[in-house]
Amino acid sequence: MSPVLPQVSEALPDLDIIPPGLGLERADIAFKVNGAAVSVNVPPLRRLSQVLRDELRLTGTKVGCDAGDCGACTVLVDGDPVCACLMPAASVAGASVTTVEGLANGRLSALQSSFLAHGAAQCGICTPALLVAATALLEKRPSPTETEVQDALGGILCRCTGYRKIIAAVMNAEQFSNAGAAPHPPAGVRHSESQAIGFRPLRGPLLTSPLSGGEKGLAATLATPSPRPSRGEGKGEGQRQHQSLDLALDRRMPVSGHAVGSSPIRLDGLPKVTGDEKFGGDSFPSDALAVLVVRSPHYHAGFIFGDIDGWVKKHPGISGVFTAADIPGKNCFGVIGPFADQPALAEGFARLRGEAVALVAGEREAILDLDLSDFPIRWTELPHVLDVGEAQAEGAVLIHDNRPTNLLTKGFVERGDPEAALASAAVTVSGAIDTSYVEHAYIEPEAGHAYMDGDTLVVVACTQAPYMDRDDTAKVLGLAVDKVRIVPTATGGGFGSKLDVSLQPLIGLVALRTGRPAALAYTRSESMMSTTKRHPAEMKATIGADADGRVTGMVFEGDFNTGPYASWGPTVANRVPVHASGPYTTPNYRAEGRAIHTHGPISGAFRGFGVPQATIMQETLYDELADKLGMDRLDFRLRNCLRNGSETVTGQHLESGVGIAECLEALRPHWVRAEADADVFNSTHADIKRGVGLASCWYGCGNTSLPNPSTIRVGIAASGDVILHQGAVDIGQGSNTVVTQICADALGLPLENFRLKSADTAISPDAGKTSASRQTFVTGKAAEKAGRALRETILRYANVSENASLQLDGSAILILEGDAARRIDLASLDVDADGFVFRAEETYDPPTLPLDAKGQGKPYAVYGYGAQIAELEVDLKLGTVKLIKITAAHDVGKAINPLLVEGQIEGGIAQGIGMALMEEYIPGRTENLHDYLIPTIGDVPPIETILVEVPDPEGPFGAKGLGEHVLIPTAPAILNAIRHATGVLVTKIPATPTRIRAAIREKEARP
Repeated sequence: MSPVLPQVSEALPDLDIIPPGLGLERADIAFKVNGAAVSVNVPPLRRLSQVLRDELRLTGTKVGCDAGDCGACTVLVDGDPVCACLMPAASVAGASVTTVEGLANGRLSALQSSFLAHGAAQCGICTPALLVAATALLEKRPSPTETEVQDALGGILCRCTGYRKIIAAVMNAEQFSNAGAAPHPPAGVRHSESQAIGFRPLRGPLLTSPLSGGEKGLAATLATPSPRPSRGEGKGEGQRQHQSLDLALDRRMPVSGHAVGSSPIRLDGLPKVTGDEKFGGDSFPSDALAVLVVRSPHYHAGFIFGDIDGWVKKHPGISGVFTAADIPGKNCFGVIGPFADQPALAEGFARLRGEAVALVAGEREAILDLDLSDFPIRWTELPHVLDVGEAQAEGAVLIHDNRPTNLLTKGFVERGDPEAALASAAVTVSGAIDTSYVEHAYIEPEAGHAYMDGDTLVVVACTQAPYMDRDDTAKVLGLAVDKVRIVPTATGGGFGSKLDVSLQPLIGLVALRTGRPAALAYTRSESMMSTTKRHPAEMKATIGADADGRVTGMVFEGDFNTGPYASWGPTVANRVPVHASGPYTTPNYRAEGRAIHTHGPISGAFRGFGVPQATIMQETLYDELADKLGMDRLDFRLRNCLRNGSETVTGQHLESGVGIAECLEALRPHWVRAEADADVFNSTHADIKRGVGLASCWYGCGNTSLPNPSTIRVGIAASGDVILHQGAVDIGQGSNTVVTQICADALGLPLENFRLKSADTAISPDAGKTSASRQTFVTGKAAEKAGRALRETILRYANVSENASLQLDGSAILILEGDAARRIDLASLDVDADGFVFRAEETYDPPTLPLDAKGQGKPYAVYGYGAQIAELEVDLKLGTVKLIKITAAHDVGKAINPLLVEGQIEGGIAQGIGMALMEEYIPGRTENLHDYLIPTIGDVPPIETILVEVPDPEGPFGAKGLGEHVLIPTAPAILNAIRHATGVLVTKIPATPTRIRAAIREKEARP
């Protein structure tokens, strides 16, 4: 937990605003937990969530806000769902509490099995609460309706899944009451020449999570409290304890050679539904110092510390205060080396609200009740600028002295003569769109702990980029990189923000200076204040077309508010001009993206790196162009879309794998039906109008014209296990499963034989960051190469041809070729330092080329494509929007795991809905999940997924990336649907009821 100064504290429940010293008397409180009698000696007003997690070690109950806003802490008290963060411990005296650990009684419950079978758990941070609340519903209504499920789960937020598979899992849970998993639910509609399924039922132990260090035991539930170790030991650091659990569940394991294209239950799924998954705040050592962060309450301010030593002496249990003066290395970090500019702790002045200026470390009980209002610091407010217009104005205060006009950097692409093309166009349209800050709102705030292992600093924390964390933490703390080890925990959502380091150097500093383990979990408010956001954008563009409806030219300009520090601003500025044309042939083109510094929140990576914003600008203008030309909006896009043989605005020749036309054609019957439905509805309704919108997307997978390697190591142990060092951090998107499926088919051995090693920097090679839709493509390709290389090594050893097949028989390999068979006894062979008898390690770096001064070159090796239809209704008097349906067609090249692909599409659409209609982060006003709105289970309509498979020869088995593409078309499709319904385009996003009504009133006032 990390309180901040009172000026920036979040509003807390009554039990947490009691003056320090009051309510500290402890009492014995007896109650039952999961059927077992327990007694705890705690202050009566302590949160039940804290008691469960810290006293009883039942960390399946998560904490996402401590305010009852996210619902992650939901438990049952005498059978009724409650938020444990709002319930004082005294209130459960004599009561019976059920947590997620108590749902399984020797075997998975029907609901837990249903969640696994439907792919209803992604990152897993909200899964325990959803399971607990749904269990209460199913006790009363074994076959609930969708509305009943939405009502029961409406108070629990999920940022990953889009809720649709959660609803299906609850509604179909009864099917799992008497047996294992039901048959695999349909994986959408697939458009491909062929698909090999090859399912084979398998009952038995699940593959180990990559966080379990290769142990083969199952991650079991704890029906009664159990002690935990004070500190992890090496592999599987701070992770789970194992007990046996009877699984009467079909994991849908494919036969050898058919892993790709199948949908086995995700390999890391079991601990997500039992509550056994350990996230950043779930494995703090019992002897760890607790750390608080003192943060700036101002956008821009100087500060001076007072008598810190005297303050420490007045507060028993405080071990020390640490400031920038205590940092032994270079007090500067950043994800892009040449632009690195952010201090771990500010020195002398702060550039943003929420910036860290000091750390307070102490014993847990002392920190729990510490009041920071008397912390010795004096602030002097300084002039600040919050928007790009102010920042670019003459005489504006400079955020960094070495960056004139507050320009961080700009990206540029130019092709042909756009001015001449627009001047001669038959039709032109122009427009401007502004977007807002969007908060990532992952349900797990940043959390982790650090300790010294000899002379090596070990940091155990949630992250998307362990090797980047290692390098920046080492630099800040003055350590060699091989003296810093990053051990990723399960990560409860990231979406780009957990690429940047946050608490890693802070807890590392405390551990380094004190020799004690140090633990820190951000509060919701400080997570939202101090971490990155989606860039607000101010954009304008003009597009022209000839009389036949072919786009002839386009110009685009966009200013992106990057905040006071660089973060991923350079990536956004460079990626946007490449993509702002959309997936369309645009022979004459110029686009410029600028990253501008302000004193607002830091803007960084968020699912699309600026492309979602630029796509709103382009796709809304495409609708206007089609209307001016008198063309159907879908036909207009098909006339202009990229195809095999096309050249992009960067001059890249796309030889094959271009699937946008197939996506649009797949939507045609849905488009025709939706427009007809809207016409019928609108003919009989005056105050509510139905609209249909369409938008497309494309997205380059991986870094823009930069090295982007992933390395995968795979080997066969003497035991016969296939050990895969899978360093691509799985934040819910499914890389643990997908990368293994790819490697299994490349090697030619069954998926069930694989055991995973985690992304721990001490044991697995660098598979790169989890971002930019790169893991399935880049790490997947490395896994394919490693699997094929290992297969070749084994075949060469056996002196057989590449046509031979492999089988594992205990600790032996069988090599079969025709009628001949050879058996290799693995136990009789020498093993290497990693315990491998045979091994391979391969690296893949996508072939790209630099962009020249005009942005011409080959920025990406592979692109993904997609298109979506939004159907909605608008209340013209209220400005409210009701979503009816989203239909999504996405070209994934090859769906490695169709069920996981669907989950990514649905989750991305949910975030796109939020961006379009409700999400607007306002510093100082929306720093919690009560005032900052994200879609709930009732906000996401039915989603129909169409999987289009146009393979790209560069991808593993033809696969392309997906994670970011799926969000990009949603917001523009919704905005286009609102315009179709109302005749007005909302140009400030999100399109809230107030803004929709203002646009309607403006239209009505026109003569």
